[in-house]
Amino acid sequence: MKPAIIGKTATGFYTPAFLLKNLTLGNLYCFSTWIKIQGANSALIRASLKTENRTYNCIGTVFAKNGCWSFLKGGFVLDSPSNLALLLFQNSDDKDIDITIDSSSLQPFTDQEWRFNQQFMINTQRKRAVTIHVSDQQGNRLQGAAITINQVSKDFPFGSAIAHTILGNLPYQNWFVERFNAAVFENELKWYATEPDQGKTNYTLADQMLEFVRGHQIIARGHNIFWEDPKYTPAWVRNLTGPDLQSAVNSRIQSLMSKYKEEFIHWDVSNEMLHFDFYEQRLGPDATLHFYETAHQSDPLATLFMNEFNVVETCSDVKSTVDTYIERIRELERGGMYMDGIGLESHFTVPNLPLMRAVIDKLATLRLPIWLTEVDISSSAGKELQGVYLEQVLREGFSHPSVNGIMLWTALHPKGCYEMCLTDENFKNLPAGDVVDKLLKEWESGEMKGVTDEHGSYSFYGFLGEYKVNVGYGDRAANSTFSLPRSDETKHFSIHL
Repeated sequence: MKPAIIGKTATGFYTPAFLLKNLTLGNLYCFSTWIKIQGANSALIRASLKTENRTYNCIGTVFAKNGCWSFLKGGFVLDSPSNLALLLFQNSDDKDIDITIDSSSLQPFTDQEWRFNQQFMINTQRKRAVTIHVSDQQGNRLQGAAITINQVSKDFPFGSAIAHTILGNLPYQNWFVERFNAAVFENELKWYATEPDQGKTNYTLADQMLEFVRGHQIIARGHNIFWEDPKYTPAWVRNLTGPDLQSAVNSRIQSLMSKYKEEFIHWDVSNEMLHFDFYEQRLGPDATLHFYETAHQSDPLATLFMNEFNVVETCSDVKSTVDTYIERIRELERGGMYMDGIGLESHFTVPNLPLMRAVIDKLATLRLPIWLTEVDISSSAGKELQGVYLEQVLREGFSHPSVNGIMLWTALHPKGCYEMCLTDENFKNLPAGDVVDKLLKEWESGEMKGVTDEHGSYSFYGFLGEYKVNVGYGDRAANSTFSLPRSDETKHFSIHL
């Protein structure tokens, strides 16, 4: 793909663009290019698309630095066909700089092709080939042995936020346990909830919720230790400065982490720190680094996450572009703290799947665990479209090999949910709930039955997780279990009768 137009600004600087013809409604377009700038030390370069009917203001970004090539990856989906469109690359702050592009690529995919690729990735990354060998005690293979296999647990964490409204609500508890193997507390661990008044901590609700998830072998994320948004910082904390604030911060970490050591698989340490900087403004630029260091010392086995919104949902938020996220992680690493996990909140309005994939691809180069931590669809979409968009997001997340877990932000309250509910107050599915149930069933192996072949073997592809196998041959029978972790190799499992 070569630039068809080079636009010259009034000040003599050049802005490259591509002329795109006959773009198809419904196709998913992925593009990439290398970018080099002159006229500034660094710049956030934004790709946009102009069609006859609409301007897509941001379909990809890269933070480019003077003198070197930077990789921009993005994509778009049209809501109407276009005979003639411009793909533009511009400085996001509208200052004039020279932009040079090279090795550009634009690839269209039909919806069917996109879904085929997703399914291929699911089959290769979320499943594994298994061969079960059945023989007698002397090692002779047994043809015709009856085999029944059941998946008893899933390797991939798929869960939802819960609130204290689940306590004592047996229908809600049963509904939740039937579906999910992971949970996160919506608000009950946040500082304003556990210590609304200085020195008076109360973990009663969190303790009761932890007892519920622990009792049903559900893993839980810790959300969160600090929230950089002043609006969600306890009022008494906002009034502290200097040593008093530092003392309160230290007490918060010590209190929370000592109480719940080894209970939560993750901690969102400093929530939304790309958008807000309450603590760093008051305690200095190393405040966040101190949080991570102290949290790691307090609970070395917990994975520490940087949790942020508008990273994967859009690229129009200049505070949380993919490169901004990556640079913040590297800053912390340079400070001596190893960042353990990438938390993508995933509060979508209308999903842009090619952009979502491009962002996750780029984040995956850091080789850190990636979780979609707070998935929902804006209520502005309406319940039917919430279901449609949710399925798109969940399939994209589950099919990406670098995504290690998915959490929905669908805690149920008497007056509804944050943005999206899965059920009504009587636990009757809404469209989003139908989608979740459909995908949960699709992404499990279920019960499989068969008989061994002439080699005494039975083979199948199963989703990663734990399995129970029953084998019968004449009057002989045996039961066993096996684990199916991720691997490119066939899992071989032997049973003697």
